Amino acid sequence: MIITGLITGATLGFILQRGRFCITGAFRDLWVSRSSFWLTAFLIAIAVQAVGVLALTLTGAIAPEAPQLSVVATAVGSLLFGVGIVLAGGCATGTYYRAGEGLVGSWFALIAYALSAAAAKTGILAGPTRWVKGLWTTELTTIPAALHLPQWVGVAAFVVGVALLARRQLRLTAARGPQPTLPARRAGLAHLLLEKRWNPLATGAIVGIVATAAWPLSWAAGREDGLGITTPSANLIGVIVTGDTGRFDWGVLLVLGILLGSFIAAKASGEFRVRVPDATIIIRSILGGVLMGVGAAWAGGCSIGNALVQTSLLSWQGWIALVFQVLGVGAAAWALLIRPRQKRRAARAARAKTAGAAEPSPAREAAPARA
Repeated sequence: MIITGLITGATLGFILQRGRFCITGAFRDLWVSRSSFWLTAFLIAIAVQAVGVLALTLTGAIAPEAPQLSVVATAVGSLLFGVGIVLAGGCATGTYYRAGEGLVGSWFALIAYALSAAAAKTGILAGPTRWVKGLWTTELTTIPAALHLPQWVGVAAFVVGVALLARRQLRLTAARGPQPTLPARRAGLAHLLLEKRWNPLATGAIVGIVATAAWPLSWAAGREDGLGITTPSANLIGVIVTGDTGRFDWGVLLVLGILLGSFIAAKASGEFRVRVPDATIIIRSILGGVLMGVGAAWAGGCSIGNALVQTSLLSWQGWIALVFQVLGVGAAAWALLIRPRQKRRAARAARAKTAGAAEPSPAREAAPARA
């Protein structure tokens, strides 16, 4: 059953690459363009998984348990992670699938992410991780449990809310009218999979289906969890460095599969190209990868383990992590994108005003002639 990790990862990598499903972009759009379209797609993925996990739990196929909330570790770690994914140019899965596309900056970010996650979980930074996790611990697990409600009630309420958001986005899309597209060069399934632009909301639903399938497949292989990126990435480093094959599990094959699937998608669609950024981007990518690894280790999960998987369990850890990841993205977007843009606009306005004041007016030029 362990080989299903590779198959699941390759499927997910293909979907992410072709659907351009980027969690970093979804969070960043909230601050930069005030658009919630991609966030709605991400929430659809959570909602589909929430329904699937509830069904699997009720049938006894799996028995997931939400972790107890460590407030400081979850909040601070997720904030660092949010800043890191903007610097790195992609979240956990985004970094993997962009690396498969040939983006060298993502290669550096991915290596830094995996190394720092391993260091923060079981290596030289494990001590600070344990200290942060112990600062403010609670017995809170899921939101419905805290409200003394059945899990299905919370899932139903969440699904209804997401459905309303999706309907709003569909109406906005219809109001904008059809978008221009290039002439098709392929036909049939090849056109649909490798050329046609995927609908973000449909892509979110497909990601949710894959995330749901990951639960029983992972459990059948002896790994009692759903999708996860940070711990498998750290385990992959452990296997490479120490040769401990005991860490080579379903999750490790999952992340390797994401690389493989995204490479296949990019190569088949003609989008694969090795792109080497300048030194500034590489340094920024490495710094972002370090913040991602440490932040995810502290928070107990990344944009997948927390923001996609734990949120589907309606856990406090997952939803608090999601909020602080969005805040971290907002802080980084303000410093790196929004504020510099405002300064450039202000500088252009000042130059235009100065140039206008320096030009003589027609009335002033005509005054000597009348005299």
